[in-house]
Amino acid sequence: MKKAMAMLMALCLLLGVGAFAEEKALVVYFSATGTTKGVAEKLANVTGADLYEIVPAVPYTEEDLNYNDRSTRATAEQDNPETRPEIGGEDIDLAGYTTVYIGYPIWWGEEPRILCTFVESHDFTDKTVVPFCTSGGSGIGRSGKDLAELAGTGNWLDGARHSGSVSEDELRDWVNGLK
Repeated sequence: MKKAMAMLMALCLLLGVGAFAEEKALVVYFSATGTTKGVAEKLANVTGADLYEIVPAVPYTEEDLNYNDRSTRATAEQDNPETRPEIGGEDIDLAGYTTVYIGYPIWWGEEPRILCTFVESHDFTDKTVVPFCTSGGSGIGRSGKDLAELAGTGNWLDGARHSGSVSEDELRDWVNGLK
């Protein structure tokens, strides 16, 4: 009987079905200055998740991100909710992932428009999606809810803001609190 049960468990794991199916997580992030990247890497380490960086087709320069200049690229993108910056690099297939963490900086109180491009381009059906942001002072605001509405699919949880100096222990506590 034990041998039969062991074989059934092995078969279920191999096929990825039933109660024995392994959950697989992915940390997706966009980072213009490296802050969100650092948090995403820590989160991937804590959760054992794969890591995917959203890379803009046209990289942002320091001048593009000058928050004091109203004529910068980032400001122009944020001022137009319909803007969808193109993503460069390799695409990611979300099939096989059960949990997707999505990280980004907060720009002018919102998610950068390239996140809109990403969520509108992927299907989050049957996935738990957990947004997180980095910011020097702003909270996550409506950004997670806005992304969920744009995505139209997935079980989107409330997200959280993390500082660039968040520790792995703090991230572990946050993740454990989500369950």
